Amino acid sequence: MTPGARIAAAIVILEKVERSNSSADDVVSSYLRGRRYIGSKDRRAITGRVFDILRRQARLDWHTETPSPRSRVIADLKLNDMQSKDTISTLFDGKGYAPSTLTVDETALLDKLSDHSFDDAEYPAAVAAELPDWLTEILVAQWKDKFVEEAAALNRPASLDLRVNMLKGNCARALQVLQKDQIEAEPTAFSPLGLRLKGRVNLQASEAFKGGFIEIQDEGSQIIAALVDTKAAMKTIDLCAGGGGKTLALGAAMKDGGPLIACDLDEDRLKKMKPRLHRSGVSNVTLHHITGDDDPWFSEHAATSERVLADVPCSGSGTWRRAPTQKWLLAPERLEELVALQQKIMTQAADLVIPGGRLIYATCSVLPSENEDQITWFLQSHPDFKALPVPKIWQTAVGTDCPATDSIGDTYLSLTPARHDTDGFFAAVLEKTHH
Repeated sequence: MTPGARIAAAIVILEKVERSNSSADDVVSSYLRGRRYIGSKDRRAITGRVFDILRRQARLDWHTETPSPRSRVIADLKLNDMQSKDTISTLFDGKGYAPSTLTVDETALLDKLSDHSFDDAEYPAAVAAELPDWLTEILVAQWKDKFVEEAAALNRPASLDLRVNMLKGNCARALQVLQKDQIEAEPTAFSPLGLRLKGRVNLQASEAFKGGFIEIQDEGSQIIAALVDTKAAMKTIDLCAGGGGKTLALGAAMKDGGPLIACDLDEDRLKKMKPRLHRSGVSNVTLHHITGDDDPWFSEHAATSERVLADVPCSGSGTWRRAPTQKWLLAPERLEELVALQQKIMTQAADLVIPGGRLIYATCSVLPSENEDQITWFLQSHPDFKALPVPKIWQTAVGTDCPATDSIGDTYLSLTPARHDTDGFFAAVLEKTHH
């Protein structure tokens, strides 16, 4: 592809991302899937530019004052690639597959930016943090003097982490299998089952993946599954199983014992879990499609489970480094809806736990309204539960030292990209008392 054609492709994808509610990853994949003729080098260049611009969107818009995918690309070429006005005009010459020629306004924009610098600009706090104003207020209150550092980490690209499937072998064995496919990885800092890949690779084609030795799972997500602290003989329910990442981790931790029930409202997502279960050799999982709040399944399983994981639907704010467009789609009203839904799910989960059993509440969020505020609400409305300090459980369940969780004391787990180099995760372990 010519440099101009790459730029044109990036603009088209950015326009599709703006119109779509899907994640940028899905939009990019679908665009490239339909164009097999685009070579791997071009794919990398186009994808890289798309994500770079998504991560710089607020700052680019501040410079252009006329937000559009095309104006962002033009400003990015000038401010970040340091391209001259003439070079940019050549890229936008409308020939072949290149973008159409620059308009009068776009030429004026380049003139205006000629003595500007991307990094030295006096951005307002929300623009510098690449966050909507209303979320900036919440997170400044949450993180205080760490806000700039935490927000910057939320906007950096994420690593690709793997969880070693202990039903098939240990970390050393998984590393050997990966090395045969010339894939380099190193152990993660906190999860004893985690490996972090060095660089981008086609993992699906590797023997380690096809043979079920590894699963793609962020280190933070692995730790949530470990904190469930379940064993072979404990009845365990994964109440919001989704794609099944944590279900698979629980199945392996239970040495394929059980019962382990994976539930979700979305029947399609449960069905998609079946090949993952088969590949990983986990056979102790029963899948249950929840039909609604009045599903008789809830009363059938009332007060029967030693462990219930409620990894609830949330803002996904802890995963914005993977899905940078999602923060612009989140509205205060949607957050309120999620908080109400989380409370309903926690109440349903509490009814499934036996006395002496545990409810593990988890989110991939960094927002207090979805995290510690929810636990305060839950403990007030459920006096038969108490919060157990996570560091103690960590010692027995994970077997390493619990990292400092800093902002919210030492009862709960709070992971962030800045402090722990994982996605943002929250977890609380709640035990049902015997009386």
